[in-house]
Amino acid sequence: MGVEIRAFILVGIATLCLTPVAYAATGTATFYTPPYVPSSCNGFQDDGVMIAAASDAIWDNRAACGRMYSVRCTGPTNVGVPQPCTGQSVVVKVVDYCPPGCASTIDLSQEAFAVIADRNAGKINIEYNQ
Repeated sequence: MGVEIRAFILVGIATLCLTPVAYAATGTATFYTPPYVPSSCNGFQDDGVMIAAASDAIWDNRAACGRMYSVRCTGPTNVGVPQPCTGQSVVVKVVDYCPPGCASTIDLSQEAFAVIADRNAGKINIEYNQ
């Protein structure tokens, strides 16, 4: 095998090894309604409506405050709304804590939830990443 071919193969292997891999975690989402203040992260600061409350799964002892997550509906969790997903994704900022007993991984504002799913579903399966 020629030197040029070996160099080409090594460069190709290195490129594949250094290519970032997108990873989406799976979980569930619910929604909450206004008022959105005060919040655990920012008190009475108005953070808009594309916001979320983090469950213990992502709260990380307040480290989740301010993190941005892209969230996409992947399907229903109940038979009431068999096809809840809109096909869109939404980016939300974590501004609050969803306490123990929280019914989902991430509790979206009703406006954020409506972007990705029919609110009548109440709870959906999701993929999310930071």
